[in-house]
Amino acid sequence: MPAPKTALPVCPVEVTLALISDRWKVLILRDLMQDTRRFGELKRSVGHISQKVLTTNLRSMEQSGLINRHVYAEVPPRVEYSLTDLGRSLKPVLDAMRTWGEEYRSMLS
Repeated sequence: MPAPKTALPVCPVEVTLALISDRWKVLILRDLMQDTRRFGELKRSVGHISQKVLTTNLRSMEQSGLINRHVYAEVPPRVEYSLTDLGRSLKPVLDAMRTWGEEYRSMLS
């Protein structure tokens, strides 16, 4: 469930930054835009992130309403993460960041 509106900053840009400003969150979103992922898959694809930091970020994103966490009743337990509709709505933001990064990188080449 997303945070109550009263707890959010007044500035819309600040609201967005509050939800995704951590570099790990943006990389998690990038990977989940592709498909549903398990914890280990996210850990490998995101890069040099500790298990604790990944867990903390996933929990925060779940509380913000950006991702779903689905636990399967299996042994060993299987947990999958996917984007909610709200999380998927950040696709244009991530696409713009990717485009800007590509253009910046090409300017330096």
